[in-house]
Amino acid sequence: MKLTPEQEKILNETGNLKINAVAGSGKTTTIIEYARTRNPKSRILYLAFNKSVKLDAKKKFTSQGLTNVTVETAHSLAFRHIVMNSIYRINASGYKIHEIAEILGISGSEEKHSEFVLANHVKKFFSYFCNSDKAGFEEMNYLEIVTGRKAKAFVRMHYRYIQKKTIELYQKMDAGKIEITHDFYLKKFQLSKPILHYNYILFDEGQDASAAMLDVFFKQEAVKLIVGDTHQQIYSWRFAVNSLEKTDYKTLFLTASFRFNEEIAHLAMSVLNWKKLLGFENNPVVSGQGKTTDLKSKAIIARSNLGLLLKAIQYVTDNRNVQKIYFEGNFHSYTYAEDGASLYDVLNLYNNNRRLIRDKLIREMQSLKELEEYISKTEDIELGMMVEIVKEYGNEIPKIIKTIKEKHLTNDDKDQAEMIFSTVHRCKGMEYDSIELANDFISEEKLMKLHPELKASKPDLIKLNEEINLLYVAITRTKNKLLIPQKLIPTSFQPVENSQTITVLSIPSPEELHDLPYEELTVPETSPKKAYSVEEFRTRHQDAYKPWTVDFDSELSALVAGGTKVKELSAHFGRTSGAIRSRIKKLNLRE
Repeated sequence: MKLTPEQEKILNETGNLKINAVAGSGKTTTIIEYARTRNPKSRILYLAFNKSVKLDAKKKFTSQGLTNVTVETAHSLAFRHIVMNSIYRINASGYKIHEIAEILGISGSEEKHSEFVLANHVKKFFSYFCNSDKAGFEEMNYLEIVTGRKAKAFVRMHYRYIQKKTIELYQKMDAGKIEITHDFYLKKFQLSKPILHYNYILFDEGQDASAAMLDVFFKQEAVKLIVGDTHQQIYSWRFAVNSLEKTDYKTLFLTASFRFNEEIAHLAMSVLNWKKLLGFENNPVVSGQGKTTDLKSKAIIARSNLGLLLKAIQYVTDNRNVQKIYFEGNFHSYTYAEDGASLYDVLNLYNNNRRLIRDKLIREMQSLKELEEYISKTEDIELGMMVEIVKEYGNEIPKIIKTIKEKHLTNDDKDQAEMIFSTVHRCKGMEYDSIELANDFISEEKLMKLHPELKASKPDLIKLNEEINLLYVAITRTKNKLLIPQKLIPTSFQPVENSQTITVLSIPSPEELHDLPYEELTVPETSPKKAYSVEEFRTRHQDAYKPWTVDFDSELSALVAGGTKVKELSAHFGRTSGAIRSRIKKLNLRE
């Protein structure tokens, strides 16, 4: 294959090297060629960002006959060194807030639900330490990552207690008294100061690596190559650090993107130039050399779960004939928080159906207002999003979600989707022929409003920088066409007249979307025709014999609270009216 001069220059280097590579610049191809041009007897380790990238990379290296390359993730390496043949057992899903409170015997103060607030901060402090390169908790200042006024005040008041309980949590895992987490064994791996016996170590997506893994990487004797994009760092909330700014290795660049054309490249650079408002000297260079004209794969990308759900609702409302949609990362994950609480739990709290709430933390709340107070003290972003969705759509939620689920494809059928939905984080590293952006990204107008405050109050510049990165990453997922809201277009950028690449949209903001006719999503009533045989009856009511689950009960309670009639409930659940009335009576949903 023909390589660019930039790629050739990288292959000719012999020492430690960092490569700043723009989106779609062929960095995986470059890494493979780099491995191919080393001594065939060399032992090479390729570190992938996550499991899916690892599996994909394995196939690529194998297909090129590079049997001397070992492909791992940071966690797979750590697992092999720390967990295998040990006393440790893994809690794969992590601990819930109420579980941490119970395990550590956390006692609350006079403040309502303070035991859960304390446990929430213990969980975050624990993760902050495990992902750091520090040797002990006394070297950490957890207050540095707490930003909200109420949350900061709470942590400051209880700092010693939070630190003490965080250390206790680590010690219990270390002694094997409780199951360990993925964060724990990665930290244990870093603290063990491992020696990795390789001649070359190639670290991909370095801008999103944790400080713990970078510490392991930097201390190896091997020749090291780290690849990433300074402007694609979007995981600081997981305590990732931009390794490209932490190394003094010789720096080379990949500036030519083979994914998209020059117009998209200019737009991407215009967005990145917003960083000058934050005081960052920034002269991004992105050259668009993509030439594709395909429009097979189409995606809608949002910054947040809430923004994506809003777009999905709007889409299925406006495009009734569309029957095949797909959510990156499985739609189920968009209705559950990482800690286990579901959208239905919050909805049942909203409707005061507390006995139907499964999550223990949510069940302890007496009202939505109490939950919002908890969120303000813990900065629990996911729960905050769920509350916003419930306040916006209330008892329409079960109908909306059912409609979306009915159109959702399995992973194996993704390529048949008429539209793919994804947040930026879930589509990192992916590309689509055409994308449309939701209206929930940072805008130049918002940055300009913040600008006078930057010098006075100095807000968290890292977070604002990452907000710009999120929009950049979203824009650069397209190979051919981009539909983008007007408010996200930089004032310095002028779309080409009659452009075939960029379409500027005038669309309502998320706050305005509640005016859309969501009641139209109601599943149509079944035909009045009666089933005269058992076979016909079973066909028409194929869901009638499924057992009632907690999720079904939650849906039923929400719909009943919203005034949905029995006939409509029967159509919604695919059950007889008698079965619906029986369940309503059993759950005591009506006086």
